[in-house]
Amino acid sequence: MASPVHIPDLIQKKRSGGEHSLEELRLLVQGFTDGSVPDYQVSAWLMAVFFRGMTARETADLTRVMAESGDQMDLTGLERTVDKHSTGGVGDKTSLILTPMLAALGLTVAKMSGRGLAHTGGTIDKLESIPGWTPELSEDAFLKQAREIGLALVGQSKDLAPADGKLYALRDVTATVDCLPLIASSIMSKKLASGAHTIVLDVKVGAGAFMKTLEDGRALARAMVDIGTHQGRQVRAVLTDMETPLGHLAGNALEVQEALETLRGKGPEDLTELCVTLAVEALAAYGENAGQAEARARQTLKDGSALAKFRAFIEAQGGDPAYVDDPGQFDIASGRAEITSRTAGFVQRIDALSVGRAVLALGGGREKKGEAIDHGVGVELLKKPGEPVQAGEAVMRLYHREGRGLEHAQELLNGGFTVNAQPVETPALILDRVN
Repeated sequence: MASPVHIPDLIQKKRSGGEHSLEELRLLVQGFTDGSVPDYQVSAWLMAVFFRGMTARETADLTRVMAESGDQMDLTGLERTVDKHSTGGVGDKTSLILTPMLAALGLTVAKMSGRGLAHTGGTIDKLESIPGWTPELSEDAFLKQAREIGLALVGQSKDLAPADGKLYALRDVTATVDCLPLIASSIMSKKLASGAHTIVLDVKVGAGAFMKTLEDGRALARAMVDIGTHQGRQVRAVLTDMETPLGHLAGNALEVQEALETLRGKGPEDLTELCVTLAVEALAAYGENAGQAEARARQTLKDGSALAKFRAFIEAQGGDPAYVDDPGQFDIASGRAEITSRTAGFVQRIDALSVGRAVLALGGGREKKGEAIDHGVGVELLKKPGEPVQAGEAVMRLYHREGRGLEHAQELLNGGFTVNAQPVETPALILDRVN
């Protein structure tokens, strides 16, 4: 390892608006990962990047060296591999539906997923509400299951892009999280290290998302697509609305129930539309035309083939398939409370962030990594924007455990929805595509 004395030159170069070479970025990232470059120097460099930015080539090179900082999954023995990533939202149980759809369509999903933090739920947390299901598989078992079923999903390995974990922790305490090239490289380093040929990105935009505006969402999507293209991957991004929670249910076990309804062809229109849209993007990356791809994707929900893949996947990873066959068995919190409208009219807005924070208040999320969560609490949207409501009619229902966090959750929800006397236009779900 070269001496860390060169690092101040790199800080000065970026501070002056210069462009790093691949080798300079490798020196910096590898040195920080192995401890030979101290965090105070990397903090200064992060702040320089925050103010000066990075070129598309630089961002791609940074992502590459972050991906190469640890283990990399070798999926070359699997056919038509697809990974999917969402930038995080409320009620976003898309992965639970989309991944078995893709497997039923003849694609292979060998995916690493995360746990939830703050107001966004994690796929692993949702799946763990099925008794017995485990995110722990050996590499051999993971690849074997992906080959045989078309779907294997495990928790994120600490050895996968470890530079990202270290850099993110430092960004978090140096006010450099909100920086486009650093966000894009953080997400894509894990995707590149995960090994899939095709990556479909669901970039959320709105109140319940990290990117609040369509302009910011487009910029992030473009940056991530460019990174993947530089590294020889097929990357397709869909920008979707997250002003309102997706579907009708938010909370781990509740979301699994809604996902199972959707896999039976009876899910909410917005959730079904999003899953079909993302499936079409995955199939288009392998050359299918959009019309044929959409018809095939919808068919997996009608004929039960996606549900059958989900059942096989749950059983293969130790989960009780009886919960797939009878979703009424889930341990849903017995407490109930309702949020009602004071006036008659049309629901104008249900703030996704308020719903996410309400689930967190009820115990369904975690403020810090490693905290225990209650899988059975959550919020149900009885009305969606655009729908009529009467004075005194319930708009939302809370599922709580003996009143824990109920008062705070009610305050959040009461402050997070508005009713208009006149009809309101329903917001579009699919905002844009970036390929």
